Parts: sequence; C-alpha cells; structure tokens
Amino acid sequence: MRIRWVVLSVVAMFFGALGGAILAPQPAGAVSREMIELQQTVNQLLQGQTDMRSAIDANNATLKTLIQQSLDSVSKLNTQMDALQKTVQDSTANNGSRLDTVTQQTQGLSDNVQDIQARVGKLSQQLSDMQNLLQSIDAKVSGGAQGGAPGGTPNGTPGAPDTNTPGAAPPQGVPNTMNSPSPSPAPGGAGNMPPISADTLYQNALRDYTSGNYTLAHQEFSDYIKYFPTNDLASNSQFYLGEIAYQQNNFKAAITAYEEVLMQYPHSFKLAASLLKKGMAELEIGEKSAGIRDLRAVVSRFPGGDESRRAAAKLHEIGVSTRSPR
Repeated sequence: MRIRWVVLSVVAMFFGALGGAILAPQPAGAVSREMIELQQTVNQLLQGQTDMRSAIDANNATLKTLIQQSLDSVSKLNTQMDALQKTVQDSTANNGSRLDTVTQQTQGLSDNVQDIQARVGKLSQQLSDMQNLLQSIDAKVSGGAQGGAPGGTPNGTPGAPDTNTPGAAPPQGVPNTMNSPSPSPAPGGAGNMPPISADTLYQNALRDYTSGNYTLAHQEFSDYIKYFPTNDLASNSQFYLGEIAYQQNNFKAAITAYEEVLMQYPHSFKLAASLLKKGMAELEIGEKSAGIRDLRAVVSRFPGGDESRRAAAKLHEIGVSTRSPR
C-alpha cells in the first residue's frame, strides 16, 4: 500500500512537472533532460515495486510451507496421541481383567484355607470323641473285671461271653451290632447322592469359577448346595452363585444369592463379603439408598476387615459418609 502511494505521488509530480513545462516555456534541452530523469525515476520505482512483490510472494510461499509442515506435525501428533490413548485404555482393561482374576484366585485360596480350618476342627472334634469313647470302654472293661466271679467271666456268669469287650462274640441269637457299620444317612436328607464326594465337587466348582467357566461352576455349586446343604462350605457355594451372577452383570440375581447367604447361613465365613457385594450390586442397578445402607452396615458390623475398608472406599467414592445421619 505504501509503495502504491509513493508511485502515485511520483506520477503526480511527473504530470505536475509536465504541466509546468507546458505552461512555462523552457528550453527544449532542459525539458527533455528532466523528462528523461523523471522517466528513469519512475522506472526505478516500478522495478522496486516488482522486486518487493516478488520478495513478498516468496515469503508467503515459505510461510505457507511452514504452516503446512506444522499442520502435518500436529496431525501426526494427534495420531500418536490416539494410539497412546488406545494403548493406555487396553492396558487399563487388561490390568482390570488381571485384577479380577487375581481377586477370584485370592477368594479361592481363602476358601481353601477356610475349608482346611473346618476340616481341622472336625478332626479335632472326632479325636476328642474317640478319646471319650476309649475312656468309656476302658472304664467299662475295668469295672467288669473287678466285679467278675472267680473262674467266671467279667459279667459273673460262667460261660457267658462279655458283650462289653470289643471283638467278643455275641450270644447266640443276638445280632452283633458293635462291629457292624451303621448306615450313613444322606447329607441333609438329600435323596440321590452325587457320583463324587463333597470335597471333589467343591474343588471342581471353585477351579471352574477361577478359570472363568461360569456355566459349569454355577451347576457345580448348585449341586453342592443340593446334595450337601448342611456342610460348612454350602454357604460358600451360595456366595459364589452370587459372584457368578455379578460377573455376568446380572445384578438382581446376584442380590438374591447374597441375600440367601445372609438369611440362611448366619455363621458363614462369607457374611461380610455377601453384604458388601449386595451393596455394590444395588448401586449398580440404581438402588442407591439400599446400597448405601448395606455398605454402612458392613463398616459398622465388620470393622477392621478388608470388606469394611472396601465398603468405606466405595462410600467415599460416591461422596457419602460411612456413618448414617442422625
């Protein structure tokens, strides 16, 4: 724009000088020289304008190239950021899946420990019962030997066998009930027995659950509850039915299974876990009040445990106090 004004000014001066020359007669030689100088000046200005325009065009081309390179760099950076974000999301998903697997395996190990503890308790009770039985037998044998007649049997009847002595033959016509095994009733009054033992059935179900074979694990845990409803691990089986439903996002069925543990097995190892997961499932289906109530119950009923800490963390996550408002 500035160059244009300079050119216009020079042109105006040129025409002014030309008009002055016309109006004021001067020598022909002087006028011709001035005209030549003025024409040279105009040509120089025009050449300068052309050079400046060429420089501006070159600068614009360079700037355009730089802008295009910047846009390409931004596009590549966006592509790399998308790839990085996808990698992070995949890594997060894999870590979450691994965490779920570790959690399931930890639960399986915890149940195995509880199973061992229950077996040790049973063995201890059986050992105590056996000791009491042996003491009772010793007392009866000692008492019979002291009260027996000389030359007779411990019962005082000549020739009569001692029916209190283990391994002695019973009198004729009396059935031997001491050494014959008594028929064992079906556990819990169940009808048909499964083809495998309770321990094997439970271990198979737990293995299938931890490996993600939920359909088979559900059937096996259900069979355990059906055939062994009074066994110590029946409540664990009921809890894992809820866990399977929870993993499959069937939260209503999970809540029903957890409630079954809380109602039918008041002494279960899984009371705290069932109440915690019941609250979690209720939050998942939008039953916020019930979920908050159950999570607070976990904190108050089972303080210091892992379930209590998880319940408190979930309450803090949703912005709720661990204590009920008064």
